Amino acid sequence: MSAPPGTYTPKNILITGAAGFIASHVTNRLIKNYPDYKIVALDKLDYCSSLKNLIPSRSSPNFKFVKGDIASADLVNHLLIAEDIDTIMHFAAQTHVDNSFGNSFEFTTNNIYCTHVLLEACKVTGLIKRFIHVSTDEVYGETDLESDVGNPEASQLLPTNPYSATKAGAEMLVMAYHRSYGLPTITTRGNNVYGPNQFPEKLIPKFILLAMKGQPLPIHGDGLNVRSYLYCEDVAEAFEVVLHKGVIGHVYNIGTQKERSVLDVAEDICKIFRLNAKKVINFVQDRPFNDKRYFLDDQKLKKLGWEEKTSWAEGLKITMDWYTKHPDWWGDVSGALLPHPRTLVMGHSDEDTCLFQSRHKTSRNGTTGERSSSTGLKFLVYGRTGWIGGLLGGLCKDRGIEFEYGRGRLEERRSIMEDLGRVNPTHVFNAAGVTGRPNVDWCESHKVETIRTNVVGTLTLADACREKGLLMMNFATGCIFEYDKKHPEGSGIGFKEEDKPNFIGSFYSKTKAMVEELLKEYENVCTLRVRMPISSDLSNPRNFITKISRYNKVVNIPNSMTVLDELLPISIEMAKRNCRGIWNFTNPGVVSHNEILEMYRDYIDPGFKWVNFDLEEQAKVIVAPRSNNELDASKLQKEFPELLSIKNSIIKYVFEPNKKT
Repeated sequence: MSAPPGTYTPKNILITGAAGFIASHVTNRLIKNYPDYKIVALDKLDYCSSLKNLIPSRSSPNFKFVKGDIASADLVNHLLIAEDIDTIMHFAAQTHVDNSFGNSFEFTTNNIYCTHVLLEACKVTGLIKRFIHVSTDEVYGETDLESDVGNPEASQLLPTNPYSATKAGAEMLVMAYHRSYGLPTITTRGNNVYGPNQFPEKLIPKFILLAMKGQPLPIHGDGLNVRSYLYCEDVAEAFEVVLHKGVIGHVYNIGTQKERSVLDVAEDICKIFRLNAKKVINFVQDRPFNDKRYFLDDQKLKKLGWEEKTSWAEGLKITMDWYTKHPDWWGDVSGALLPHPRTLVMGHSDEDTCLFQSRHKTSRNGTTGERSSSTGLKFLVYGRTGWIGGLLGGLCKDRGIEFEYGRGRLEERRSIMEDLGRVNPTHVFNAAGVTGRPNVDWCESHKVETIRTNVVGTLTLADACREKGLLMMNFATGCIFEYDKKHPEGSGIGFKEEDKPNFIGSFYSKTKAMVEELLKEYENVCTLRVRMPISSDLSNPRNFITKISRYNKVVNIPNSMTVLDELLPISIEMAKRNCRGIWNFTNPGVVSHNEILEMYRDYIDPGFKWVNFDLEEQAKVIVAPRSNNELDASKLQKEFPELLSIKNSIIKYVFEPNKKT
């Protein structure tokens, strides 16, 4: 299929949040209908998304999946340029209203800040011809119960909960970038959507799964709140229409005039499962504020040629059949099925298991907490969406080591204890932490958030592990030192594990030094000081080599660094050996910025050139000073004599494999 004549025809589309519910249906539809369109699916794979949702697309030549967070400006800029993106469909968001009452700051970060990152990237690159921003009907606020007229697109925005407020805020940014910079934006506001693949924190899949288990269906308040429900495939078609026929600068409601109360929905599901609604339905405490009705005027989109095709009875039957056939699609969702679910106790989509099973045809042991791997090891890893955490998971798969990612927030002791009880690990790896978005300067204006994760969270995890008698491998930082009189630059005299940190130039480093000092009191912790991490993946924006190769100017200072390809396997071996205490987790020796860029030029890009500037010039373009130091790696080298020097390691693990012939 090709785009209709006289309409917009995209070439390379970036879909954010593509492994989520609605976006995955849109992605799969576009892949199927438009083989000439290249689709780049970007998702950080949060709890309510899964790569399994994209199975219909993953074998298609015009599909590419990228695991990443749109909060990373470096990643977004890289993708727009490297993939020659001309169209963005921005679905990524935190969407569950219940969660927004308990953790509104996360909604602000994900829904407003991340949208701002995308918009700024579009402005800077100048490549985007369509930016479709996906919003919600909830931005209009509550519709009067007596009204026969739905909210048209020009209605005032009057959000009533933290979720809808953040979506309205994101819309204001989209509108501002359209008016100020001419960004070609289109906004959609949709009713409730239901269908296969939806994470069961939402009403319909939650009620279906509870009905399948014969458990009560919890209804907030009196259940008379009215909502409009659209089947997912109809909504996917609506986005197909907006993509091709939508007018730049316009807003489109995606809605239906057919309404149902929450109580009606529960009773309909009871009928399908032949349950006595009076016995099964359980009225529970209402939300802090629960809008009585959302009602949209859907005429504008209909004029573009879209119409709802799936009846409520048909869509509900298809959805019920799907969940009946796929009851374990989302794994353990017991936390989501609670009357008032919270993110910290919900099951995550186990996308890594999906990948592992599809590639190796390996099934899990059906009993929670059992260790089925031949190694006798089972790791619990925190930092699922981070660079090191992701690499650790890959190493475990390659080595046949059973592992699971932590689901709870580090600062929430209860959720950590639930993880420890559920997984029953032999070791815990902590690769979680706040480093700043896009860099450590972020921490200077977000000090409380930085403390919460880097200090409170790390200590809470260490204490919980101590209570369970578990060794915690903690990925820390060596950016807590700077050259001084006893350790001058170029002397070869490095800071040792017992030396007291002397660099507090950045708030990030200050929190890491603080927590390292406190962790000394925990005999069950192995602290690994990582510095300026490097890997063979030169496309990763977090890779130190990738970073400096993209800078306009760089300083030239020798530093200790960590080659992850060599040292991450060593961290697993250290866990096996029960290593504890503090370790300088770097390759021996130092390497300067210029030495790295010279190797980059010689191995990768013969025409590559760069410009140096000094620390005084650098200070004008950064908020917080940066750490420069040499760490003494003799302790680690004594334990692992085969450890390569930093320069030899970079050549072996990074530049030789990537050498351009």
